Amino acid sequence: MARKTGSRRNKKKQSQSMTLNAAIGIVGVLLLGFIYSFSHNVTHTGTTIEVIFPKVEATKLAVDVYQENPIRNIKVEVLNGCGIKGIAGKTADFLRSKQMDVIRSDNADHHKYPNTVIISRNENIESLRAVSKSFGVALNDESRILIVPDESLDVDVTVILGKDIYDFPELMGLIPTE
Repeated sequence: MARKTGSRRNKKKQSQSMTLNAAIGIVGVLLLGFIYSFSHNVTHTGTTIEVIFPKVEATKLAVDVYQENPIRNIKVEVLNGCGIKGIAGKTADFLRSKQMDVIRSDNADHHKYPNTVIISRNENIESLRAVSKSFGVALNDESRILIVPDESLDVDVTVILGKDIYDFPELMGLIPTE
């Protein structure tokens, strides 16, 4: 009986050995296939593609833009007192195009201002003159020009846009047509 048990073990070991050898052979064939595929892809020449980059004009630095259009030392805040959505931001862009430093654009305390008001917040009359000129308002127009000093606001001029905004031809292009 000892002999039969020993021969069964040998057959079992041979079967396991053959299975292991077959698995190693299959993995070897797959590995050779991957190596062939990789070497074929690496040496593949394909078609050449000519890349043409667009010509880039000389870019301007911020200092160049500033030198062409220097910003005046005029700090302005623009407040929407008429209720037209987005008009304060568009007016701020308009004043920036006039080289003014608009540091704030927001809603006013209410949207029922009948007239647009330009308020001087300090003694800098040149700032008031430049802003009123942008709107086409004379400095002696007491219904639209006010002098209410308030150094805590850290602005030279406050502009509150009123319901009469349609009277300003400079701003007509900024008002959205709905």
